[in-house]
Amino acid sequence: MPDLSLYAVEALLILDSEGKRIYTKYYNSPHEKADQTSQQPKTSLKQQKEFESRLFKKTHKQNTDILLFEDSLVLYKEYVDVSLYLIGSADENELVLQQAFTAVKDSIDLVLVTGIDKKNILEHYDMVALAIDETVDDGIILETDPATIASRVTKPPTKDIPINIELSEKGLLSAWGFAKSKLAERLQQGL
Repeated sequence: MPDLSLYAVEALLILDSEGKRIYTKYYNSPHEKADQTSQQPKTSLKQQKEFESRLFKKTHKQNTDILLFEDSLVLYKEYVDVSLYLIGSADENELVLQQAFTAVKDSIDLVLVTGIDKKNILEHYDMVALAIDETVDDGIILETDPATIASRVTKPPTKDIPINIELSEKGLLSAWGFAKSKLAERLQQGL
């Protein structure tokens, strides 16, 4: 049985219709041994680009969406002018990777309202990168619900809690009671 780890994802790639990079993110487990990193051909920029080129040639215009490629499990989806890839270890659970890949695809689709294509990805690159980071961080799958991921990306966090002000007699009395209790607390604290 292989060693179990939270680090399920090795890389996430978005390549254009010619196999050129749009977005790439490679992840390395912090506890990999030296002999394991020598097996992975994706350590330098040149090696990464060569790997991406071979991967694109293998997957371009194919009808499958999952394959075993150079000791890695590759899930991919080809759109009109971009290809989206999620790469994991060959020992990793395919269903877990498929769930993460579906989350990435669907959250990007939700964020890019008009569809997934190169122009939209480049125009909304920040939101695409945030959606990927909300899904996978350092190779660890954090979230698999596309709606949750998209809502985190599209809505800025609120610091202030909105207060509903009701201007009826009951609302004014409750506001007076709230202010009175806060004042009493402050006086007891000596402020």
